[in-house]
Amino acid sequence: MIDRIFSALKTCGIEDYQITMTKEESAELFFIKKELDMQRRKNVTTANVSAYRVFEEDGVRFRGVASVSVQESQTQQEIEKLFSDAYYAAGFVKNRYYDLYAGTKEELVEVKSTLSEKTLSETVQGFSQALFAEDVHEEVFLNSAEVFARCCTTHIINSRGVDVSYRKNRVWGEFVVQCVDGQDVETYQDFAYDDWNTDALQEKVRGVMDLTRARAKAKTAPAAGEYRVILTGGYVKELMQYYVGRAESSMIYQKYSPFSAGCDVQGDGVLKDRVNLTMKAVVPFSGEGIPMKDRELVKDGKLMMIHGGNRFAQYLGIEPTGDFGGCKVPAGKVSLDELKAQPYLEVVNFSDFQMNDFTGHFGGEIRLGFLYDGEKVVPVTGGSVNGNIFEAQKTLVFSKEMQVEKNFEGPRAVVMERVLVAGV
Repeated sequence: MIDRIFSALKTCGIEDYQITMTKEESAELFFIKKELDMQRRKNVTTANVSAYRVFEEDGVRFRGVASVSVQESQTQQEIEKLFSDAYYAAGFVKNRYYDLYAGTKEELVEVKSTLSEKTLSETVQGFSQALFAEDVHEEVFLNSAEVFARCCTTHIINSRGVDVSYRKNRVWGEFVVQCVDGQDVETYQDFAYDDWNTDALQEKVRGVMDLTRARAKAKTAPAAGEYRVILTGGYVKELMQYYVGRAESSMIYQKYSPFSAGCDVQGDGVLKDRVNLTMKAVVPFSGEGIPMKDRELVKDGKLMMIHGGNRFAQYLGIEPTGDFGGCKVPAGKVSLDELKAQPYLEVVNFSDFQMNDFTGHFGGEIRLGFLYDGEKVVPVTGGSVNGNIFEAQKTLVFSKEMQVEKNFEGPRAVVMERVLVAGV
């Protein structure tokens, strides 16, 4: 397939290009309750080809780009037509000129993990067993689930010498827990692991079952007002994405973000914990073939670097780091029990939690929370959290307990003071 692509590029006169070949092998299981409804195996090779075009208008140089997907089943004539159309379209994309990332040929990198020691069938079966290990109750149960195990080989080639490849295993999926004790409610949850974390999945299922039980009994919304709010699970990662997004080179170049290397990302008046955050390289090469490594992004509230891909790094005159897929935040100094010693509103499930990198606003509708008034804890549902990180970051407190959650390693919970809640 690669030879046909090179031939088509030459025929179309395309000198600047990037080819990303992916060969994906997967095993997939689909369940309805505990019954296996369907199983599937895949072995698919695809290619994404970006055609670049340099042109001038009124003495200003531009580099346009257009990308197409190539399938093995396509004829040579169809591929050439795709490339010809893409090259033509690239002439209408007026990106300020930049050089493509220059690299060298590297040997295939095997991303080592405990998943790579298993076959895809063993992986998907093992995680399915962990998924249903907690499904032993009548009132709360898994009503559907999907589990996918994948081995993907990625090969990146461009016209400036980049020729790198890596192979990585991953398992991911989703499940829905239903509770019929009280209200009939459902909770959706996804998961993803790069290692054999069946214990973590079993614990996740157990936790989702517990919160679904609580959701079935929750009937009232919290009263409107300001609360000491605790966020847990994946919402901690979503909150931290504010710092990741604001420190990205495209945000800074386009002046959507005021961040600069060395600035204090939390501003003045910080009363509690300082933010520390490390960008995690989840693959050895970025989508442009840039070698990836873990990099410290924020240290004690200070921005250590600007991160991002090749194009905007050149515009800013900085080193391109590549686009990261994960991040890590160190543990705090206070346990969850200590954090819950004072009144709080802990939100464990939102309908749609969002963190806006531009405005700093975060929030969402409360599907399930736990309200502690100093005497008793009651489940609540309804109302919404409406906070802003510009104020909330002054009172952040991270838990001592940690979690591993879909490309995120960090505290299990974060506390913020005086967050607005719209309720009854």
